[in-house]
Amino acid sequence: MKIATLESIDVRGKRVLLRCDLNVPLNEGVITDDGRIRASLPTIRYLLEKGAAIVIVAHLGRPKGERKAELSLAPVAKRLSELLGVEVDFSETIIGAKIKPSGITLLENIRYEAGETSKDEKEREALAKELATYADIFISDGFGAVHRKHASVYDIAKILPHAAGYLVSAEVEVLQKLTQSPERPYGVALGGSKVSDKIGVIANLLEKVDVLAIGGGMLFTFLAAQGHEIGKSLVESDLIPTVKEIMARAEKLGVKLLLPTDIVVALEFAADSKPTIVSADAIPSDQMGLDIGPESAKDFADSLSKCKTVFWNGPMGVFEFRNFSNGTKVVADSLTRVSGISVVGGGDSAAAVRKLGFKDSDFGYISTGGGASLEYLEGKQLPGLEVLQ
Repeated sequence: MKIATLESIDVRGKRVLLRCDLNVPLNEGVITDDGRIRASLPTIRYLLEKGAAIVIVAHLGRPKGERKAELSLAPVAKRLSELLGVEVDFSETIIGAKIKPSGITLLENIRYEAGETSKDEKEREALAKELATYADIFISDGFGAVHRKHASVYDIAKILPHAAGYLVSAEVEVLQKLTQSPERPYGVALGGSKVSDKIGVIANLLEKVDVLAIGGGMLFTFLAAQGHEIGKSLVESDLIPTVKEIMARAEKLGVKLLLPTDIVVALEFAADSKPTIVSADAIPSDQMGLDIGPESAKDFADSLSKCKTVFWNGPMGVFEFRNFSNGTKVVADSLTRVSGISVVGGGDSAAAVRKLGFKDSDFGYISTGGGASLEYLEGKQLPGLEVLQ
């Protein structure tokens, strides 16, 4: 896939509509991880250096066309000002906003407008046309939203001259390495709560990888498929036949499928629950698995650290609870020792490595777009990228 890059378009002195991904986690109005804001800075700084007047469009959460105070981008505008060292104007108005002829304006959460996510093409087009009145050029740099056919991602690019920002270009380059010509051995570690979220990725990557490690809540569907007792652990029973097919296919292809041999269990889902380590085939019926065990974490780490290319998406356990964070921490640490490229696949994985004390520079690349990355790796067409070709 070849997309128009930032340097391919003249932005000097122009009005630029910049789509960013500023969908950061908030706790009572306080940003708990500003990674996505920082990832947007290189493109913003480039545009400022070229004397462009910038109007930033972004979303936060899923307000579904309603104004919800807790999903306002006001805290993001403040943090963006601090990081850039320049004042960022914040416009509570989206349609008919007063835009300065220079500097940066951040519009309020674009998803407050129902037209942004509408399935009705005409409604999206109408919003895109309004946004187009603010600018001469559109720069797409919100990778976390490129898998959506939304007004500020897809329809706007059909109206204005356009290009990809540095972040989108970098994400595409990394994902192409993972799918087209990965250096071997190639390892993939998948976690998170649901198998259903990752089935497409597993199916598409199975013929490309050498090692596949399964952790997180999704592992219990695999254990159930092997006939093991999983107690009160998460399970998607309807996917057991599919998981059996995946395991059989992995064996046929010679893929090293790593499933945990020990599990950290507890009586309930709580930070202060007492952790107990049990064999993966001996989970008590009244307990639930909340992390992979220490032996499994070591096995995963040993295999992944020897790979030349590693992609990891989804925590190995409930990393937010200290008692159940070890699996995620050990696997994350193994990625820092990969001699080739290690990619942390956005979303909870990116939040986890930062919460556990790792720096972004410890890894080859930290993606900003969990869902977008996964859909790309599934082989799906991403509207927000297709429109930039």
